[in-house]
Amino acid sequence: MHVERLPLAGALILTPQIFTDDRGFFAELFATARYAGHGITDTFVQDNLSHSRRDVVRGLHGAASTSKLVQVLAGEAYDVIVDARSDSSTYGRWYGVHLRASEHRQIYVPQGFLHGFQALSDEVVFLYKQSALYDPATERAAIWNDPELGIDWPLDGRAPILSAKDAANPPFADLGRA
Repeated sequence: MHVERLPLAGALILTPQIFTDDRGFFAELFATARYAGHGITDTFVQDNLSHSRRDVVRGLHGAASTSKLVQVLAGEAYDVIVDARSDSSTYGRWYGVHLRASEHRQIYVPQGFLHGFQALSDEVVFLYKQSALYDPATERAAIWNDPELGIDWPLDGRAPILSAKDAANPPFADLGRA
């Protein structure tokens, strides 16, 4: 497995080894011991799967006690993480990366980060492994286009497709630095 450290402390891009032959491919998407060797010791307790169409933007969401391991299983997405940990030296900074099913890359999103993505292909199937069960009472969110964050979404002038909930997310500053 290839591991790349991102400029936001604790965040990683992981690329599992892919074994190909005339039948197709095989990939080990998660193994506790292998990931622990790279500092990911979370116990993942919930898997979520989303299906989105082009220009859907989901996020930005997170919880102080939840980490995620995310991957595109079909299609392509622009994935964004935001450091929302009040004690972090990279608080308020974001990082974006293209995730393509054909590349099998994963993003490790540490506890306290916000996460979102934009679907770049006609269909995107997105997998989220979470270290805590979803609890709306602990969810934190920020509006996807907050000027304070300045995320450079690749919409190319097109309007995003948002849920009513995501469209009503507050500015990042409302999270506070508690």
